[in-house]
Amino acid sequence: MSIPNILFVLADNLGWGELGCYGGGFLRGAPTPRIDRLASEGLRLTNFNVESDCVPTRSALMTGRHPIRTGALQAVPAGLPQGIIPWEITLAQLVSGQGYATGIFGKWHLGDRPGRFPNERGFDEWYGIPRTTNESMFTSTPGYDPSAVPLPHVMEGRRGEAARDVAVYDLEMRRRIDSDLVARAADFMRRQAKARKRFFCYVPLTQLHYPTIPHHDFAGRTGAGDFADSMHEMDYRVGQLLDELEALKLTAETMVIFASDNGPEFRRPWRGTAGPWSGTYHTSMEGALRAPFMIRWPGEVPAGGVSNEIVHVTDLFSTLARVAGAKVPSDRPIDGVDQLDFFCGRQTKSNREGFVYYIKQELRAAKWRNWKMHVVWEPEPNTGPNHLETPWIFNVVQDPKEETDISNSQSWLRRPLRVLIHEFQEELKRNPPIPPGAADDYVPAARNHLTRG
Repeated sequence: MSIPNILFVLADNLGWGELGCYGGGFLRGAPTPRIDRLASEGLRLTNFNVESDCVPTRSALMTGRHPIRTGALQAVPAGLPQGIIPWEITLAQLVSGQGYATGIFGKWHLGDRPGRFPNERGFDEWYGIPRTTNESMFTSTPGYDPSAVPLPHVMEGRRGEAARDVAVYDLEMRRRIDSDLVARAADFMRRQAKARKRFFCYVPLTQLHYPTIPHHDFAGRTGAGDFADSMHEMDYRVGQLLDELEALKLTAETMVIFASDNGPEFRRPWRGTAGPWSGTYHTSMEGALRAPFMIRWPGEVPAGGVSNEIVHVTDLFSTLARVAGAKVPSDRPIDGVDQLDFFCGRQTKSNREGFVYYIKQELRAAKWRNWKMHVVWEPEPNTGPNHLETPWIFNVVQDPKEETDISNSQSWLRRPLRVLIHEFQEELKRNPPIPPGAADDYVPAARNHLTRG
């Protein structure tokens, strides 16, 4: 197995049901031919699972650890301690240690002050936003006071240098930013190709996060509104990156991953869809857990594959570490499992049967094989969580909408699901979580060895 370049494109709040290859596309007003073709050239997962919202998922990707461990539980206002503490070891640090050039072009959302910017967390260079896209609405809001809430900025930084503000992140810049991100990413790949250096190019796009508005070049292109125009633009941007690999003659030696960080947006008028699944992100419904995922690696990942095996976003940390020839940290619990043999078709089954699911610091659900148990029920965000005296269990194959509780008729399922929860929570006692808002100099006490889960 050769050591490839890695191009990782992460969409923002792209629901399971939006893309053509997941049953959307034309039905959502915008065909997605470039992403659909990418899916056909490798493996497409229908049961790729993420965390509850942007910060937790990105933390899980970068650390291989559930966010309940890292304290990266949610977004907080600008300037307050957020994201991951410097003690955490990022995926970028691992692959950089193996000689990869590392660049991030897009949304970070794991720290917005010196010591926590991506160019200080394993990336050689960064261009993008430190937090999130809804901040682009600040300057258009009546009464907005920049002396009370800092102006949001697009930033850039290089390893060993201080990150700096580049432009105010307003609605005009919101329309343009994904074009800039892709142009910067393409330039990064060109420079590394010229230098004959392997690269990890991480492109966390801003689409389809609200406000879901397209670049001016794509406005009105679909005739189906801003949301469809934005999806059309996203497909085009992915195509630009794939075309750049082809122009550089790097297609055959580059692993390409396209995924989404969350289920669909729930806020109107930007609400998306999870296809057959109920719910949106910020819930524990299948529409929140499942997100699009595809991987292409010519000669290693067989083309045309589709699998409903369970994979979790934490698994990408361990898998990509192996791809790069790095070892995962042994001084802390790592929840991600290596899925490379599964991705490459050397085995038909995933190395994972299930996982626990928290929202902030509250256990909400556990998923195991074809079943999911809810201990807290909140099918729509902000509707008030219902703490169930007797947890509800659903067969998500037979009942994708999660409408028929089978906890009494198939009560045997309580045991494996409860064991999954119990083992994880007992491990949290042995290795206590990092508290949310921990200071930069926070170092956990000596960690106890733990098997992954």
